[in-house]
Amino acid sequence: MIITETIGYLAAFGTTVSFLPQAIKTIRTKDTSGISLSMYALFTTGTLLWLIYGIMNNSLPVAVANVITFLFASIILVYKIRYK
Repeated sequence: MIITETIGYLAAFGTTVSFLPQAIKTIRTKDTSGISLSMYALFTTGTLLWLIYGIMNNSLPVAVANVITFLFASIILVYKIRYK
């Protein structure tokens, strides 16, 4: 069980951290010209569903990773809509 949780946390860390540089750049520059609105809407929805899945299955690594990613993805999605 400890190995499984460790792998989960490592995967959560890796995917969340890899997303942060692009999120930070987009938030700073407000440049969303290279981002597809439909892709980002689907991505944000998928992230929300993974978050719900993690909560419903008491999977802390899945929930933690997706709450962070969902917050940043939501901000970028709002920027994409607002700064067309």
